[in-house]
Order: sequence, then structure tokens, then C-alpha cells
Amino acid sequence: MPPIKTIVSWSSGKDSTLTLMRLQANPRYEVIGLYTSYVADEVPFQGTPIEVVREQARFAGLPLVEIVLPEVFPPNEIYQTLIVEGLQQSGLEIDAVAFGDMFCNGIADYRRSYIEPAGWQCVFPLLGEPSKALAQEIVASGIRTLITTIDTSQLDGRYCGRWYDEAFIEDLPVKVDPCGEDGEFHTLVVEAPCFSERLSLAVGEIERQARFHYQRYRLQKDLA
Repeated sequence: MPPIKTIVSWSSGKDSTLTLMRLQANPRYEVIGLYTSYVADEVPFQGTPIEVVREQARFAGLPLVEIVLPEVFPPNEIYQTLIVEGLQQSGLEIDAVAFGDMFCNGIADYRRSYIEPAGWQCVFPLLGEPSKALAQEIVASGIRTLITTIDTSQLDGRYCGRWYDEAFIEDLPVKVDPCGEDGEFHTLVVEAPCFSERLSLAVGEIERQARFHYQRYRLQKDLA
């Protein structure tokens, strides 16, 4: 059978990168692109500028489908419609949509509720696997990741701006998921085996809002 043409939901972080690498290593799938949604030129939660996401896609050698959202939390019906229409209008031949979700908390059923009626399969390469094992795989695989967002209601803001490595994982409080799957932290991948180049960043100040802390940065090429 021909490989399943799959587009990957791309957040700019470690989970979507591991998802991409898992699929690329599996002959059952052919990754034909990435897609991301963003608000006001920035991916929510990660706080990743869309220009940085474009660089990641370029380094991955894959087309990027960009879907603009009207707000961070649009009503479900609006969000689902925008995602489906964006993929339908992408010009890509899509058989399946892949997500980096890890927890069996109903998220898979939610994804299927709007992806499958559009005629596509849902693929979850990481779903149900132990977070600690996935965290160790991310580090061991050569995915180099910066902690860009901390939800200080769940994790101390001092973790913001650190690298996601064995020391970071071991330093996390017991109650915090090693992959941040409960939203404790979010990440930016700057280097990975699936990238042809490493993101060159100028790391700036940490923006400390009331609840969320953000590590700010710029692409080095923008400093010329």
C-alpha cells in the first residue's frame, strides 16, 4: 500500500518535533507538510513568532500551512472550521493529520470530532506513552529545546529560559509532568536531527507577566 500522506500539527516545540521524527522513521507514513495556527504573528502558549516557525519548516524541508486565528481561545466551532478550511485550501494531498498529544484525556476524541468528518485520519504517535520515557527520548534523540513559557501557577518562573535536558527534567518538582503536558511549560526546538540547520537566536530578557513568564528572543539574521 502507498504511504499515508500526513501533515503534522506543528507547535514549534519538542512534542511536535518528536512526532515528526517518529513519522519520518515509519515507512507507513509520508510527511508532506506542517501546519500551525497563530494569533497576531505569534503561536499562542509558546509565544513563538511566526517567522521562527517558518524557519523551522524551512530547516525541516517541508511546506508550512499557516492558519490565522482571531483570538487565542476562539469558540470551538470557529477554531475547528478554520483548521479544516486551512488544510483543505493548502493545496496539499492529505490523508491524515498527526498530533503530538500524549495524555489519554479525551483530546484524541476531540481531534477526531472535526478531522475525521473532513475525510482524514488522525494519527497520534505519542499517545499513551509514559511522559518520563518520552522526555528521555526527546533529550537522547538530539532534539535541543529551550523553555520559552512557564505557567507560574504550576511551576516556578525560575525555570524559564533553561534548556530542556536531563538536569532540567530531574530538577522538576514531582507534581510536574516531565513533558509539561499539563501546560506547566512550553518549548521551542532550536536544533533536531530532522532540521538541516540550527536556529540562530539572540536570547533576550524574560518577560514576567502576572501568571506567565516568557523567554523572549529574536532570530540572529534580524539583528543585521
